Amino acid sequence: MDLKKIRNFGIIAHIDHGKSTLADRLIEMTGTIEKRDMKHGQILDTMELEQERGITIKLQPIRMAHTHDGEEYELNLIDTPGHVDFSYEVSRSLAAVEGVLLIVDSTQGIEAQTLSNTYMALDHELEIIPVLNKIDLPQAEVEKRAQEIEDAIGIPKEDIIAVSAKSGENVEKVLEAIVEKIPPPAPKVKDSLGEEVVVGDDGETKCLIFDSVYDAYKGVVAYVRVMNGSLKRGDKLKMLSNFEEVEVLEVGHFKPKYVAADKLHAGGIGYVVTGLRDVSSARVGDTFWQKGETRITAEEAKALDGYKVVKPYVFASIFCSEGDDYADLRDAIEKLKLNDSSLSYEPERSNALGNGFRCGFLGLLHLDIVQERLEREYGLDLVVTAPSVSYIIVKKGGEELLISTPSKYPDPSTVDSIKEPWVKVEVLVPKDYVGSVMQMCQEKRGVSTDVQYLDKNRVILTFELPLASIVVDFYDTLKSISSGYASMNYDYLGYRVSNLVKLDMWIAGKVVDAFSSIVHRSNAGYVGRDMAKKLKKLIPRANFEIAVQAAIGGKIVARETISAFRKDVTAKLYGGDRTRKDKLLNKQKAGKKRMKMVGNVNIPQEAFLAVLKKDED
Repeated sequence: MDLKKIRNFGIIAHIDHGKSTLADRLIEMTGTIEKRDMKHGQILDTMELEQERGITIKLQPIRMAHTHDGEEYELNLIDTPGHVDFSYEVSRSLAAVEGVLLIVDSTQGIEAQTLSNTYMALDHELEIIPVLNKIDLPQAEVEKRAQEIEDAIGIPKEDIIAVSAKSGENVEKVLEAIVEKIPPPAPKVKDSLGEEVVVGDDGETKCLIFDSVYDAYKGVVAYVRVMNGSLKRGDKLKMLSNFEEVEVLEVGHFKPKYVAADKLHAGGIGYVVTGLRDVSSARVGDTFWQKGETRITAEEAKALDGYKVVKPYVFASIFCSEGDDYADLRDAIEKLKLNDSSLSYEPERSNALGNGFRCGFLGLLHLDIVQERLEREYGLDLVVTAPSVSYIIVKKGGEELLISTPSKYPDPSTVDSIKEPWVKVEVLVPKDYVGSVMQMCQEKRGVSTDVQYLDKNRVILTFELPLASIVVDFYDTLKSISSGYASMNYDYLGYRVSNLVKLDMWIAGKVVDAFSSIVHRSNAGYVGRDMAKKLKKLIPRANFEIAVQAAIGGKIVARETISAFRKDVTAKLYGGDRTRKDKLLNKQKAGKKRMKMVGNVNIPQEAFLAVLKKDED
């Protein structure tokens, strides 16, 4: 295929703005899939969970053929997720294309993720084609939203295409714009020696891996954009991140199912069957390389821009309700990891819940999706602890220790400082709710850095916040106080030193690690009191008094007391001297004192579950 006849593009949007529906219409209009074979909407959303929730979880490429002015063009589309938790997939996809369709809902206008995706596309120097969707709805405001896009992004409203992806209205104009406005693959690139070469099938081969999945029959399948050179069955490639060598077993295109081909040419997008059994070996953003006429080695070769190891930001522990299911949980997580390279996990042991795994996620939706897939696809009944973040402990000698659970917190006397992750949060909200949103962010230790008016009614508030402040109920609270109108996007900033402490829970004089947490010193008293009150209700009474205490080191910051059962030892007395009654009461008191010294408190599993488990509401 002539490079001038190739168009590589992605579709980006805020969640639920209709980009997958638009992709369906493009597929239908180009005849890639016959209309009678399109049994359901969202053709590229292949997972059952995606179709039920109406959201894209995994990016999906497809190759289409389109005739324009008598010439046939190859259109390679990558449909990307819209939620912030999966923005790493969007970033890697944008590195594989020359342009994007930016979809905006004409009833809602620009949202926080819209702006984030736009900035990402601009960073990759991509051609942006703005599309206003859902113009068939009665509440559509085409002119207003077009002006909004022009003011916020700078694209003239005359260049915006108004469509209805559902009915197909004006979608042919989108196809024309793709061919006319998105440039073909760059005719020249720089090779590993830094010299500019013409893109073609000769010379060294370089391919960007923008996704990788595990297929039960084929093994690891890498989704690639061929930047230079070509690929065919039998080629020996090296990955420039770890110099591991793989043999190409099959190459092909997406329709959207795998369609084998003889060769993948420069400028094209396709898949490579590697035969690897571990998807982490073909990391997203890595470079496949094969030397050409040059004699440089893999160690001397220059990787394509885009290599990045995905770092989880949110952590939670996953256990089975029944301890006998641990082996099934282990197998299920291992298999899920093969199809979700961003999931990380390590074994964990809890005295309360038994064996499980401490897992790392990219956000709360990612956690929710993983939990639901484990329960649905593998038939597991799970207990998932409340999400938390990782911290960096700086010891007095300068050594840094990364921990994701309070149980790994070292001796406080050896700690010099604690760092926690911070994020930049952009909240797009109607002006009537600005005060409430700012107050909420400030209560969560947020620092306001910018306020911009998108128009006379909508405002973009920018805050810097600790990640721990937004991983539990921030989004729900935001939606509540803004009557559902606010949207948010966040970007990771890095670790910063904060005044954090480890809060321990003492029950009957013994520390219970499962209830420990790392909190800001200013909130330690409130968190400790809430935890103590909750445990007081959950722990059953005993024959002796039980003290429930929250402590920072040796300092008690909150206390609740569970009163003892008391037998009426004086009931059998029917008269006589007062000393007889006092003697029985003192004997009972001494007995309870001995019981308190040697007695053990039996904390039921329900107490651990109630305190540790994620809130379901």
